[in-house]
Amino acid sequence: MFTGLIEAVGVVAGLAPIEAGFDLRIDTALAGDLHPGESISVNGVCLTVVETTPGAFSAEIGPETATVTSLGDLKAGSLVNLERAMAASGRFGGHMVLGHVDGTGAIQAIRPEADFSWVTIGFPAAHARYLIHRGSIAVDGISLTIAKLDAASFDVQIVPFTWAHTNLRHARPGDRVNLECDMVGKYVVRALEQLSIRST
Repeated sequence: MFTGLIEAVGVVAGLAPIEAGFDLRIDTALAGDLHPGESISVNGVCLTVVETTPGAFSAEIGPETATVTSLGDLKAGSLVNLERAMAASGRFGGHMVLGHVDGTGAIQAIRPEADFSWVTIGFPAAHARYLIHRGSIAVDGISLTIAKLDAASFDVQIVPFTWAHTNLRHARPGDRVNLECDMVGKYVVRALEQLSIRST
């Protein structure tokens, strides 16, 4: 489990094809604290570390992950948000993020406002029932609050620290981003659906 508080921005060092997927290698100072078998969030996607070297680690991307998330768009030099799995003794600073991405959205606009930045993101219609005004959402692994919600898009306001310490500062309109809706909201919707089925 993760919190959506990004620890570092890594750089994709290379991608190599493997059977039905690809091996992703990322340069990061976090590599020294990683071990094979550990979980790590890469742009909000929970991956398993398969190899570490000084200054880098590797993870394998399967075909389902490459299709459902934006990781299939990565290339050498791409910047990725990284967060290690939350320690049981750590502070819970963001919100509950599983790293199980629901799908991708697209950045529609980026607007500066003083030292802050507004980002508008379009989302698939299937996600609408899980989103609420002032609710939480993970965007490329970043824990954010929905400040404005429309039928097919939402706005988030990015504080200067988050802008400076994530890959959002390099984002452009049209870029795909990974979206993970709030886990609690998804369970509530699922429970209500099951109650409705049983009552009919």
